[in-house]
Amino acid sequence: MTFDPAAAGWKQRHGQGPFTQIVGPVWVRREEDGSSTYGLLAEDRHTNSRGVVHGGMLMTFADHMLGWLVWDAVERRACATISLNNQFIGAVKPGDWMEMRGRIVRQTRSIIFVQGEAKVGERVVLAAEGIWKVLGVD
Repeated sequence: MTFDPAAAGWKQRHGQGPFTQIVGPVWVRREEDGSSTYGLLAEDRHTNSRGVVHGGMLMTFADHMLGWLVWDAVERRACATISLNNQFIGAVKPGDWMEMRGRIVRQTRSIIFVQGEAKVGERVVLAAEGIWKVLGVD
């Protein structure tokens, strides 16, 4: 039986642009502390030749999720990824429900450092850290 995010109270993240529409849908759940958790249901179309979710798909999910975290932190001003480092810790298979949370490590006026972790259940599958630039700010 496949996990149904909508039935579990998750909301689809809209306004994601054409690329996210191709790789998504990406889901979001607001937590009691005001933060957000993002989710993705792995599908066959996300897999590589070994039958597990392609690393590029995992990186795409991390880039989107951490970018949204930054975007919310800068009151939805335009920003761009400067650097994104990913550590692949475990495999994700079609049918797996993957959740990702992140946090801001340091924030200046124009640069934001973030970290995140993706899990399938309690199993960590990806760790990511990145740097974002707030555009239009020197």
